[in-house]
Amino acid sequence: MKITVVYDNNAGRGLKTGWGFSCLIDNGKKILFDCGDSGEKLIFNMKKLGMDPKDIGSVLLSHEHWDHIGGLLQFLEMNDRVTVYVPKSFSTGIKEKIGLKAGMKEVDSGEEISENVYTTGQLGGPGTVKEQSVALKTSKGYFIITGCAHPGLKAIIEKSRSLGKIYGIMGGFHDFSDFGILKGMELVAPCHCTQNAREIKRLFPGSYREIKSGSVIEL
Repeated sequence: MKITVVYDNNAGRGLKTGWGFSCLIDNGKKILFDCGDSGEKLIFNMKKLGMDPKDIGSVLLSHEHWDHIGGLLQFLEMNDRVTVYVPKSFSTGIKEKIGLKAGMKEVDSGEEISENVYTTGQLGGPGTVKEQSVALKTSKGYFIITGCAHPGLKAIIEKSRSLGKIYGIMGGFHDFSDFGILKGMELVAPCHCTQNAREIKRLFPGSYREIKSGSVIEL
């Protein structure tokens, strides 16, 4: 299984940067997780990375904030055959816009959405941003991808542990500081909105991985 970061606050050579996150999961089928805040930058980076938007079969949106869904509608202008998985808590207006352009499925509880690709379901208590993350089943254990981890990284990890051993985690960790729960993971790759990335790198130098647009993780 291969993960390619398409969009991040930091960018590799020749790629565009912006406040947001997106990555392509390739398990034989291609799944886009989040869409950054700009469709123009998202499509530019995809083409630079040799990706054809028309090859993507599914899009998963972690949560409704613009830095994760802003590029979606422009992407759908190029590929309206995808199924877009959104947390059930998405606003009616956004769901209607998506439904006019593509197939859409609302996500509440955890489920397998493709072979070895699982959504945690929407997590988050009353008054918090509801968000879904992805857990990828590999021979080494499960690898988690988060959007911003608004429900708390601990809750996301605990939910994913119901599937099995956690191998690693990547994505936006927001203001996460309960660093002990990362102990034992073989790959820790914070990016996007993570406020304490330097401290995570200091504490876990052997498993820490720097991430930017163009980064590739093979699982």
